[in-house]
Amino acid sequence: MTKMPTETGSDVHEPLREVIARISSELVDVAQLIERLEPLLSNDRSTEFLASPDHMRVMQGIDLAVQKTQGLAVFLNQIGERVEPEHVIDITTALNLITLDDMKRRLKASLHAEPSAEIYQKASGDLEFF
Repeated sequence: MTKMPTETGSDVHEPLREVIARISSELVDVAQLIERLEPLLSNDRSTEFLASPDHMRVMQGIDLAVQKTQGLAVFLNQIGERVEPEHVIDITTALNLITLDDMKRRLKASLHAEPSAEIYQKASGDLEFF
């Protein structure tokens, strides 16, 4: 690992601690997006769904996905807090593998960006084709 932040051409080195914090933040955002699915699946037919073993497995799967995502976020955040502040990393190649532009922007920028869970909540009714 490089010790000092540098920028040479397209080679950008960022503090590893900050990169890990941004990844952790993205995982929290993913957990919130998943968690918002639960009310949609329960709706007004909850007694009907409670009687269905398949539906209960789906609901338990959603709950497990939220818990695992939140757990990974906390785990990464704790690792990041223990990384020496002077450790830096080039994330260019890793960023090139991400296809979602808004997530790529949040991961590469050290400035605060609104989590996508909040953006999608505010944009209720809007439709974006991908």
